[in-house]
Parts: sequence; structure tokens; C-alpha cells
Amino acid sequence: MMKAQISAWMLSVGSIVGICSNLQAGTVTFGSGTNSFQMEFVTIGNPGNAADTTGIPNPVGSVGYIYEMGKYEVSEQMITKYNAEFGNENSLVVTHLNQGPNRPATSITWNEAARFINWLNTSTGGFAAYKFGSTGVNDAPVLWTVSDLLDYDASNPYRSKRTRFVLPTSNEWYKAAYFNPSNGTYYDFPTGSNTAPVAVSSGTLANTAVYGQSQFQGSAEVDKAGGLSPYGVMGFGGNVWEWEETSFDLNNNSGSKDRALRGGHWYEGSSYLSSTFRGNGGGPFFSDGRAGFRVAMVTPSSGEVPEPTSIAIFGLGALGLAYHARRKAKA
Repeated sequence: MMKAQISAWMLSVGSIVGICSNLQAGTVTFGSGTNSFQMEFVTIGNPGNAADTTGIPNPVGSVGYIYEMGKYEVSEQMITKYNAEFGNENSLVVTHLNQGPNRPATSITWNEAARFINWLNTSTGGFAAYKFGSTGVNDAPVLWTVSDLLDYDASNPYRSKRTRFVLPTSNEWYKAAYFNPSNGTYYDFPTGSNTAPVAVSSGTLANTAVYGQSQFQGSAEVDKAGGLSPYGVMGFGGNVWEWEETSFDLNNNSGSKDRALRGGHWYEGSSYLSSTFRGNGGGPFFSDGRAGFRVAMVTPSSGEVPEPTSIAIFGLGALGLAYHARRKAKA
């Protein structure tokens, strides 16, 4: 199969700030002052693409809309700045292993990732993605219901319809990792190849990924996590596992369902990077020192959207910025 070329997709500013002009997908700024940080997003186009019937789950990967995917995994520095900006005042501190500020934040539960993402939304004038019935940072979420008129979506009661920043669903993650936008087919590995990428400890060369290393090495920095996917996203294969929004059994009838992890990590073999492996990360209150997450961005389908001044958008630019698995549960 020919190597896919990365397509340059245009994203309307209206899908970010509700006004009508065009920009390339770029970076969004969160926080304020010394606690500000940026996330770079890559457009995942080709809406209505066919699903893959060779991967896991089966079928998977069909997405009927254009969306954005964080180019890099969420870094420790981002979580630290979130804690300083918001978490300390609201008993929503997110804990993580300390590998380095530009390394992916790990040992974070699904619940903690969801609280962080809710703040990304509300701090930029938007609406929370996930509903929680109690205030503890690791308390289980509850589903949106029909009484939540502007938020409820029967096809995905985890996610509000009027939100913007989210954890990627199984389909969103899979498409951004394995789909070839140039010919509409899927690769077996997220570096645009049907053969395993070259294992490296760090770097950005094409068709490389951070895996097969010593377990004591730890992850690579988020912007040195191997070659890009066909869409131009880094680190889908290896480095750290990533939480999906979707429950492991694909059933969204409970907020406490086990959640899925994808992509493998720095010291496991290539099979965990492939499109045919999807792991069970346990309940949303469990964490693992090898697991982190990345943020996706979607267009709200109901309710208001943030004011143009609420989100700062910049041109494309690289954003730089566990060795033992561990589980934790907080009251």
C-alpha cells in the first residue's frame, strides 16, 4: 500500500468560536498568565468514511463529521497548570507520575481526564462534556438523560451535545490513527504502514514509534513520540496507552463501565500498537502508570457556543508540551 500523504484540511472558525471565516486547524490556549498552555489540533476530515471491518472492535472507524484531534498526548505540564489555575481551589486536583513536564501525564484515571476536559470547556466559555453527580475528582460520572434537553444524545449519553473538547470515542480515535485519507483505506499500524514501525526510545522520524524499550526508561516527550499518523498525529502507537471515551464493552448504559485503552506503550511489543488490539483499562476510577490521554475537539450540535473572545486561536505550530503500573481510587 502506498504511503498516505497528509492532507491539509481547513477548519472554519465557526466550529471553534461561532463566527464565519476560515483558518487552518491550529492551537488553542487555555489557562491564564503563567498557568497558560496551548494544545495543537489536527483536522480529521473525510466525514462519512466507511468503517474498517478488519480491526477491533468490528466494525470501527466510521465518523460522520469533521473533527479535530490533539496532535500530542496531554503533558504533565498541562495538568500541573490546570491544577494551579483551577484544581486546587475546587478539590479537583489531578495527580500524575512525575516523569518530566513535557512527558505524557500518566497514572490519571478516566474520571480525572474527564474533569480536566470539562475545565477546558468551561474555562473557555463553553459547556462541560461530562456530567458528574458529585464533586470529588475521581467520583464516577453519570449519564446525560432526556431531561438534560441541550446535552442529551441517545447515541452517546456520556458526551454533551453542546460541548467542544472531549475524550475521543472508539471510532474517533481509530479513524485518526489508522485511516488513510488519500485512498479511503485503513492501515494496520498508526504510522501509515501495514508493517510494525521501527522501535525507538525517542524521535520524530517517519514510521517509528516508542515501544519495545526497557520498562525503566519511561515514556518519551510528547513531541518526540515517533512518526506521525497519515493525518499528522503523533504518538498513537506506543509511548503511553490512551483512554477512549467509549466503554470497553461499547455499551453506554452506565457511567461506571470499564473504559478502553488503545495504542500500547513504551515497553510492550508491536502487537499492542496494531488496529487489532484494544485493552480494558478497568473502571473509570482506575489508573495505570503507563496510561495517559489526548483531547479531541468537535463541533457542538446544540446550545450556545463560546464567544469569539473566549478562545485564542493561533496558526499551526509544534507544541512540545511510569515505569510501574499502579491503580488508585479516591473518595
